[in-house]
Order: sequence, then structure tokens, then C-alpha cells
Amino acid sequence: MPRSIGRVLDLLETVLDSGGCNLASAAGAADLTPTTALRHLRALEARGYLERDEAGVFSAGPTLLRISATLHDAGPLGRLVPVAQPHLDALAAATGESCYLVARDGRSATYVAAAESSRAIRHVGWVGQKVPLTGSAVGEAFAEPGTPARRTGAVEADITAMSLAMPGTGTLGVAVSVVGPAHRFDDAAVTQIDAALRGAVDAIAQDLGVHEREAAS
Repeated sequence: MPRSIGRVLDLLETVLDSGGCNLASAAGAADLTPTTALRHLRALEARGYLERDEAGVFSAGPTLLRISATLHDAGPLGRLVPVAQPHLDALAAATGESCYLVARDGRSATYVAAAESSRAIRHVGWVGQKVPLTGSAVGEAFAEPGTPARRTGAVEADITAMSLAMPGTGTLGVAVSVVGPAHRFDDAAVTQIDAALRGAVDAIAQDLGVHEREAAS
């Protein structure tokens, strides 16, 4: 990839990951001089991929939002989320914890759907959030699809996540995470969650036809 294109993409991802940032923050995060960063940001703004408010904060622009909506409806996520949601609901009921569907890109994982725990004390609020692949349960799960991973305190203190990535999904990595207060993940709970998590991922893969594609290959 040409270096200039990589810089533009770094800036675009920086702005989107932050939800909005000014020139100084974007340049610092992308390791660019403010002059270079401003040139690239202005180019993205001119094409509608970013927009800038009166305070100088860059955020997602109309072109990017239009493309994103189109891809979400017609692309893999458009089918993945409705297929997975009933299985997330069943998994949350079986484990008593909040459950999330995760999609992976090259650098991070994004929580795209959820089924909340019915308990008074529960984990909420990760839909739309990106988490790093390094050091997280879901990152470890994506490194070894088909093998469950568990981490405590990797993203939030006193929170445990158990994740399992689905093999055979191609460029769109797919995983399911069970997330809740760390004190509830004792040995017995981990064993029960592990079995339920495997069952949910297998059921989603079956409904998506992933097993059939793997067998055909």
C-alpha cells in the first residue's frame, strides 16, 4: 500500500474510533505533523467522508454514513445480526450473563449486537464499541477460532469475558462473547458457560451455512 494512502486511512480510522477529534489529536494518534494531517483531513472532508464543526472537531461525514448504511443492510452484517440474535438471547438466558456478537477487522473487534442479562447487576453498553485484539479475550479467540478464551480485567476492571470465534467465516471474523462481573465466573460457572457458548456459536454457524462451506472446501 502506498504510504500516503496508509496515512489517510490511519487518520480516517483515528477519527472514527474516537467518535470525533480535533487536528492535534488526530495528528498525534496517526504520528503525523499537523500540516500533513490537515492536508489529508481536508481531502477526506471535501469528499464527504469526514465533516468538521465550528470547534474544529472532525467526525464521520455524510458520504461515509451513506456508504455505511448501504453496506450494513446489504453486506454480511445485514444477515449476520438477525441470524445471531435469537441465539444470543438464548445464550443470555442460559448463562445469566450479557452476551455479544463480535465482528473483526484488521486491527480491532466491534461489538455489533447484544442480549442483556436479566440480573440487576449486569454488564451493558458494548454495542458499537471497539476493543483491541491484543490482550483481550475476543482477540485471543480470533487468534484460535474454535477455542474459547477467557480474560478478566482486560478491557474493564472486575469484568470477565469468555469469547469463542467461529471458524470458516472468511474475511469477516465472527465471535460471541459472554461478559459479566468477575466474581460470578467461578469454576462451575465457567464450565457451564463454556458449553453454552460452544452451542450458541455452532448454532449460529449452522444457520449461516458456515459448516456447509467448510465441508465443501
